[in-house]
Amino acid sequence: QTTYTDKGEKPEKGKFVKFHHVTFWVGNAKQAAVFYCDKMGFEPVAYKGLETGSREVVSHVIKQDKILFVFESALNPGNEEMGEHLMNNLLSQVSYAADTFRHTHSPPPPPPQLSLSRPPGLLNFIDHIVGNQPDDAMVPVSDWYQNCLLFHRFWSIDDKQIHTQYSALRSIVVTNYEETIKMPINEPAPGVKKSQIQEYCDYNGGPGVQHIALNTSDIIQAIVNLRARGMDFLAAPDAYYESLRENLKTSKIKVKEDLKRLQELKILVDFDDKGYLLQIFTKPVQDRPTLFLEVIQRHNHFGFGAGNFKSLFEAIEKDQDARGNLTVYN
Repeated sequence: QTTYTDKGEKPEKGKFVKFHHVTFWVGNAKQAAVFYCDKMGFEPVAYKGLETGSREVVSHVIKQDKILFVFESALNPGNEEMGEHLMNNLLSQVSYAADTFRHTHSPPPPPPQLSLSRPPGLLNFIDHIVGNQPDDAMVPVSDWYQNCLLFHRFWSIDDKQIHTQYSALRSIVVTNYEETIKMPINEPAPGVKKSQIQEYCDYNGGPGVQHIALNTSDIIQAIVNLRARGMDFLAAPDAYYESLRENLKTSKIKVKEDLKRLQELKILVDFDDKGYLLQIFTKPVQDRPTLFLEVIQRHNHFGFGAGNFKSLFEAIEKDQDARGNLTVYN
């Protein structure tokens, strides 16, 4: 992997502060919002629809700490822009950095009362958002961020480092000057069989957001709670944790969390000389094998789990094979 230290010149005017919200164009905004509230612990905070004077588009806004998701659907048949989008891409827009959310929505109707208390999601903010691109599109896209938004390269990794016996990927991470917004950009690399990045692009109808990483300050309790809510996560094999224990024996980094508990919950660990991170990935959150979520906790480690890429790649490949999509590369 390559880490870049040259940020370039600081922009004279304006700056990106953070991820502000993510907008999803979906077939049924109400049902999509309810899924995230039920499974991930979000709460409804705003609504726009017929009752508020919006005649074309309905929006449901949900929130958890500093995370805002907006789900939008067309109200009338014949909305060509949203209709074409739904036939292809599932996630519409990633928005950066206004400090306040413009109040163009009304408070939502009161949620139904649940008979049993539900554990909180314990998710705090958007850590990073990963995009998938077709082959040979990664560099032009990363160049666009650098030329148009004045981002800079933060980190990169190639197919010699991220591969299995069947497939591989390449990735470049771009970030703003303050390094508060990080956008990894992936592309497939040629292999014996179809890359999971190519599978994503095939089912998404082109490039798009592969996953959204949500930061937590207590990943163990967060995953206990999210599993109790019915969220499904990818599972690393026990051999991963045997190897992890051996590697940690020679590292000066000491993981504070109980490794046995991390193994029970299938939480991954990556570390370097300065710190470590804990992460876990959901299965796709819709029928198409496209968007999924990540839960991440950082302990003085600002990378992207390069040491876990192969384990994640293999776990996704296992599901890809179960879907009948781990086919010979053409």
